[in-house]
Amino acid sequence: MFAYVARQPIFNTHHELYAYELLFRDGKSNGFPDVSPDEATSRVISSTHLSLGLEAVIGKHLAFINFHQDTLINHFPRSLDPAHTVIEILETVDINIELIDACRQLKKLGYQIALDDYDLDEKWAPFLSFVSIIKFDIRETSYEKIAAMVPDLKDRGIKLLAEKVETRAEFEKYHMLGFDYFQGYYLAKPELVRHKQFTAGQLTMMELMNESASRSLSMRKIKTIIERDPALTFQLLRYINNPLVNKRNKISSLHHALTYMGEQELRKFIALLALSNMCKDEPNELLTMSLVRAKFCERLCASTGNADVNAGFLVGLLSLLDALISQPMEELVEKIPLDEDVQQALCKKPGWLRHCVQLIAYFEQAQWAGVKQFATRYKLNQSDLHRYYSEALDWVNQIHTPVIS
Repeated sequence: MFAYVARQPIFNTHHELYAYELLFRDGKSNGFPDVSPDEATSRVISSTHLSLGLEAVIGKHLAFINFHQDTLINHFPRSLDPAHTVIEILETVDINIELIDACRQLKKLGYQIALDDYDLDEKWAPFLSFVSIIKFDIRETSYEKIAAMVPDLKDRGIKLLAEKVETRAEFEKYHMLGFDYFQGYYLAKPELVRHKQFTAGQLTMMELMNESASRSLSMRKIKTIIERDPALTFQLLRYINNPLVNKRNKISSLHHALTYMGEQELRKFIALLALSNMCKDEPNELLTMSLVRAKFCERLCASTGNADVNAGFLVGLLSLLDALISQPMEELVEKIPLDEDVQQALCKKPGWLRHCVQLIAYFEQAQWAGVKQFATRYKLNQSDLHRYYSEALDWVNQIHTPVIS
């Protein structure tokens, strides 16, 4: 049985990443076939936790993990670190004394307890004395009903999380109501503002990204662009001097840095640096997702030979550019003379590179049926695809902070 895992970001009121909700499924049908929810959850979490390690998926953040009644009663969450785990009780559990006592014991052991899709039913009353977080599906429960419950829940010291937040207006509405955390399409991919103009700094970044995407890389042109921006020069030198990248040589000049990196790495990290500078005002998770996509697509292209690895990296890196820059993708690609196959992939035209982006989106959304379909179509091993995703997460955990901070 494969270990399938996807993560959905959870943000605080400042649009800062607070945690990930981890989604575990059996890839055969994107659900739990043939076995009970408890058994499937136990198998998959065990294999993922023991083989991959939660830290490779969540970094330094919290993990919200769904549990059904038997896994809770049998204290299965005790295999996970309470400092990094929020136990999420599914709304479908059968509530009884044994379950309540088990959850209360887990709370005493230091775990945070969250109620998923809270529906205001009286059956949840025994949990309110020890739960830390309550999640409301704002598509299922009306604003009026939620608002009526907020004062009592806040008086108990319970944090509130709004799920399926799809617009800025909804975010502001529940923020004003007193909600602490938010999850949904709006935060994972902000609304497009179609007439937002580029700043001078963003235009410089676009010029730099253009050069990094050219078939014939010109060190002279890249050096000229970077030299115009002292802050950009500092960021590049800081990255090169990072022990993760350079363990022996002390880089003292921009020319030395560009020469030391080599063409292939320079293409990738110049594009990465440009993108991170262009999206400083957007949620950081968008950049993280872009980097994971870039490394995953690069690895997939390298293993199959179906496209150039640099093209794969660039397509993955730019695949969320419309959300990062808040402009339609079709308008953005016109500003960058990219290769035709890269342009078509970014504009959702059929082709291998576009399918690579769709595949990584399946991982992000835990759509394992799509992963299986992709593997079958291209005669690939599913376990290899999951390994590439794990490697991409690990790579981003290693290089993410030094590059963009």
